[in-house]
Amino acid sequence: MKYMRSLAKCALLFFIFLCTGCYAPYDPYCVMGADEFVIDSYTIRQGKFAILQMEGVDVEEIPQEAMNEYDDVIAEDDILNITIYHPKRRDLMEAVQFINTSMGGFRVCRGMVNLPDIAPVQVAGLTLEEAKKKLEGEFRTHIQEVEVFASYKNRLQKKVELMGMVAHANVPVDGKVRLYDVLANAHIPPDANLFMSYVMRDGRPLAVDLYKLINEGDMCQNIVMRGGDKIFIANKADSAVMVMGEVNIPKPVFMPYGFMSLREALVHAGGIPFTGNKQNIQVIRGNLISPKIYVLAWEHIIHLPNDSLLLMPGDTIYVSAKPITEWNRFISQLLPSAQALQTGYGIYNLVSE
Repeated sequence: MKYMRSLAKCALLFFIFLCTGCYAPYDPYCVMGADEFVIDSYTIRQGKFAILQMEGVDVEEIPQEAMNEYDDVIAEDDILNITIYHPKRRDLMEAVQFINTSMGGFRVCRGMVNLPDIAPVQVAGLTLEEAKKKLEGEFRTHIQEVEVFASYKNRLQKKVELMGMVAHANVPVDGKVRLYDVLANAHIPPDANLFMSYVMRDGRPLAVDLYKLINEGDMCQNIVMRGGDKIFIANKADSAVMVMGEVNIPKPVFMPYGFMSLREALVHAGGIPFTGNKQNIQVIRGNLISPKIYVLAWEHIIHLPNDSLLLMPGDTIYVSAKPITEWNRFISQLLPSAQALQTGYGIYNLVSE
């Protein structure tokens, strides 16, 4: 019986601790309230690079020359689409068109292209306009009134490589093709993770926010693409927040745009059951050694607008249990042991008698 009284005393002390000291473990950490969470949410709304700066990542601005079109020149192994118009030479027009459609176009080999009725023409190093005029000049030495039209059909060197969630592995560029055009040709799925996607040039990431470009139409992100650029389109599961504690479905919640409202994350987790403490909803942000912890109440979530309560990738939402919930769980774990001890004590008394 003395041991049973000790157990009851421990249970009482545990209950007092839950009622008075539930926030004590967070003293060494940076604990903030709803005001700080709202202020940081306005920073998150500024986009990908504001979020990266919050994470301590240095971000360089897009260089001004990245927005400028440039004179592109024909390179070895480029495939040109060449068409010819002449009011009388239908046979010549059909022969050139046959090469375009049936043979895949005119490949630049050793810097030259071969067309019917003229000698090979050196075009490598020329712009499309310069190549067009040169081809017209060659034809007009013996055929008057010829008009030549040239465009790129495919390119080996002057193209953008695409990886990840895309339908096409590369898109040719010509000095005028911009990022939006490349992404449109790549057929990106609607649930792609644009926050984790990036553009590489010369081995370095460019400060381009694909979400702002695609979803907000921010043309300041619409850079002119160059041959050798690489674009990676991430999967929707590549960034997430974790919802834990007293929620109906503890789970990771994917966030393809780089941010999500706290309310939306709780909805994905099935909401807070009656066992949850709605006055102690915590958002844990940053590394595990020195996290920033925001403590919010249910009143903040239902009264503040969504864009004032934003989460960023890597955040953890933890909903504490009510003190009575912790007490009930403690008792439910304690009772089997106490009953076993009581049974054993009763058997001991019978044997001793």
